[in-house]
Amino acid sequence: MRRMGKRLIELDHVISDGMATYPGLPGPEISDHLSRDASRGHYAPGTEFQIGRITMVANTGTYVDSPWHRYEAGADLAAMPLSSLVDLEGLVVPVPSVNAVDSRVLDPYEVSGKAVLIRTGWDRHWGTSEYGAGGHPHLTEDGAAWLVAHGAALVGIDSLNVDSTSGGDRPAHSLLLAAGIPVVEHLTGLEALPPTGFRFFAAPPRIAGLGSFPVRAFAIIA
Repeated sequence: MRRMGKRLIELDHVISDGMATYPGLPGPEISDHLSRDASRGHYAPGTEFQIGRITMVANTGTYVDSPWHRYEAGADLAAMPLSSLVDLEGLVVPVPSVNAVDSRVLDPYEVSGKAVLIRTGWDRHWGTSEYGAGGHPHLTEDGAAWLVAHGAALVGIDSLNVDSTSGGDRPAHSLLLAAGIPVVEHLTGLEALPPTGFRFFAAPPRIAGLGSFPVRAFAIIA
């Protein structure tokens, strides 16, 4: 999509009724609160509206994790500054053949102040059993520590989880969120982006008492 000489790139999955995001989490339920047919009795002839209802867990589709997701004393969605989520200088780190992204993979890149988007290609499995079956590409503890030390502003990935899920520890979440670095998971379409030269946006609603929520993630390429 182009707008006044700029190109807009969608980077999020569509949320639909019953879809699966993460194994074991229920899919969203989308329905009418007020249907168009029912609304006709409330308005003038020829006027109708639909008011929808959605029930879902916060970790649905493409979503952002705030520090509160991991730490009770961390910032929740309402406390996260917009400056940490939108209009960020973007960087794509392509790792199509790497399962564990560590500091050696990241070392060639200048990440300070940038939204670092790790492109693994795992999003090609979205909607299939393989997507959540395990073995997805992820960031290692060493890689997360490197990103913190080098001042990344945000970290995103197009796979199931920024961490390995083979055990119960989550070092990437722990290190990044402790440093106030938002994490965006289940991105898609990163292959449409150049390595640099774009701005990244992933803002959730300002909801108090939640640590994660879906985002409309996108990039603007001048």
